[in-house]
Amino acid sequence: MSTGASDPDAGEHDRAVVSEERARAFLAAGELELLGRIPWASNATLLAKVTHEGLEGLAVYKPARGERPLWDFPNGTLYRREVAAYLVSEQLGWRLVPPTLARDGPLGIGSVQLYVDADPEVTAFELLADGNPSMARIAAFDVVTNNADRKAGHCLAGQDGHVWAIDHGLCFHVQAKLRTVLWDLAGEPLEAADLADLEALAAAAAGGGALAAVLGELLDPDEVAAMARRARALARIGRLPAPQGDRAYPWPLV
Repeated sequence: MSTGASDPDAGEHDRAVVSEERARAFLAAGELELLGRIPWASNATLLAKVTHEGLEGLAVYKPARGERPLWDFPNGTLYRREVAAYLVSEQLGWRLVPPTLARDGPLGIGSVQLYVDADPEVTAFELLADGNPSMARIAAFDVVTNNADRKAGHCLAGQDGHVWAIDHGLCFHVQAKLRTVLWDLAGEPLEAADLADLEALAAAAAGGGALAAVLGELLDPDEVAAMARRARALARIGRLPAPQGDRAYPWPLV
């Protein structure tokens, strides 16, 4: 994949392209060198240089100890929600969330996500205006994960044109908390293949298998069950929902 790791000895054509499996090993076992804090993040969000077996690149490290207490999410759980979002994206097969895992780092346990080298001028607003087909999937993903903070800047256009979704610490709450800038897609029907993926996700999350087990280590059982219900309901309705209530948008929007 071509998000943020590169082989220094690779040719120009192959530079910054590694497999998903290699990216996870890179994040899990690589040496983390903190480069500095990403200043616009509300919680401690750090840019780190990662080196591992000939690969070097960047990652975003979010230590649990740097999470600000919230009234509606349990303390010290946001990094786990970042990892759970990646696992749900992978189960769906949609490849929306960059490789993300939990590991110990210079500031303790936290999430580590492969850095996306993205065009800073392109946000969800530009992607929506261009009719990018990835946005409907991101909107559906946010419904399923109950994303309470889908800002425009949380959708990134990679250098290869792939669209990524980041910042999923405020996801998976049992109570309805969907706040997003993607309401322009309300009422849009989802592709039949995507509906099948959602049904499969619901079955996997509720079926007591591998996905249910790993999500159960990251989230409360009620949160996993609620996610499965949302996935099944969206698959059966077949279209993206309309906003409900007066708190449907995040702030700030970008």
